[in-house]
Amino acid sequence: MRYPIAGAVALALCVPSAPALAHHSMAMFDQSKNVTLSGTVKQFQWTNPHCYIQLLVKGDDGKETEWSLEMGAPMYLYAKGWRPTVLKPGMQISVTINPLRNGEPGGIVLTANTADGKQIGRSLARTAS
Repeated sequence: MRYPIAGAVALALCVPSAPALAHHSMAMFDQSKNVTLSGTVKQFQWTNPHCYIQLLVKGDDGKETEWSLEMGAPMYLYAKGWRPTVLKPGMQISVTINPLRNGEPGGIVLTANTADGKQIGRSLARTAS
């Protein structure tokens, strides 16, 4: 090899990336269930490593529950047509999610629509490649 130090540095930079992928497990979400929620956006967090929608959903009893809905990284969402300002507090939306397995009010977003039914960005559903 002509530049052994450069090769060693390149290899060293690749090694830390393998463990970083491991934390993106989908095991906490029940991918066999799709749940549709309608509610009011409390907050849209455009943050790394994942974006979140805090959604206030009224139950049949009229009680409001806050759902924490995970999404991909900003870079991934941007490529799907999302922008940091697409959701504003007070906005009415509906989302389809895979819920948390433990029954807590949360999940991972598959699709999101405005109150009039217009899809926000493109589908976030994970597909097999």
